[in-house]
Amino acid sequence: MATRHQIGCINKNNRSDPYTRIARVGGVSTKGERWSLTLDEAIKGIESGQWEFYTQVGGHVRNVQVVSRNGTKYLRTDADRDTPDNLLSLPECP
Repeated sequence: MATRHQIGCINKNNRSDPYTRIARVGGVSTKGERWSLTLDEAIKGIESGQWEFYTQVGGHVRNVQVVSRNGTKYLRTDADRDTPDNLLSLPECP
């Protein structure tokens, strides 16, 4: 069974393309420890059933899903129609 984790921050790379802009996702565990994964690690974890991710902004919980555009896999929330805007609006991870 997948464990569920809140993504609370991201790290961006220097690309301007929103589909390839996120380099890492991160958050804080229930034990208060910071965690961080590369985009590829997060995608593999979701696809293997190891992890589920979500965001919580302004009281709204949104599940994170893996999608593909032109053969490139990326993450977006179920509230976004196309680009990963909800994730891109999160603060940078320390």
